[in-house]
Amino acid sequence: MPAGLGSSPFDDEGVPTQVTPIIETGVLRNYLHSAYTAKKLRSLPTGNGSRAASGTVTIGPTNFYLKPGKYTPEEIISSTEKGLYVVELIGFGVNPVTGDYSRGAVGIWVENGKFVHPVQEVTIAGNLREMLKNIEMIGNDVMFLGSIAAPTLKIRNMVISGD
Repeated sequence: MPAGLGSSPFDDEGVPTQVTPIIETGVLRNYLHSAYTAKKLRSLPTGNGSRAASGTVTIGPTNFYLKPGKYTPEEIISSTEKGLYVVELIGFGVNPVTGDYSRGAVGIWVENGKFVHPVQEVTIAGNLREMLKNIEMIGNDVMFLGSIAAPTLKIRNMVISGD
């Protein structure tokens, strides 16, 4: 991605970077690989080797994003009968083996398509596979503030707990 915040001609292992679509039309097509993971899975490196401060190479996405959909954020909000519009996520809570997901969240409560009141100190939880299957609407508002981005999403259901 020219001028992308995560753009580089090579990864931290010297492998040329490339566009690697992960999911296309709902089907898992690829994985991101370092040279090590590619060798273990008898595949090719994807240019995603990322060296940590300790010197260890891990897998790091660069300019990683969900393609925009056709809905404006306003259309997504107005279509919501009851739910949480998340504006900030706190902490890290993803199990890469099971896909279980749990994060602290801050947002705005939505009822009948309107913002009602701010919400803080809640936890949202789900499973990544189920979350992907339950995406109902995808916004047209992808904005890169770093090297990873996503548009507004409407997910059918997740667990919300807290005051």
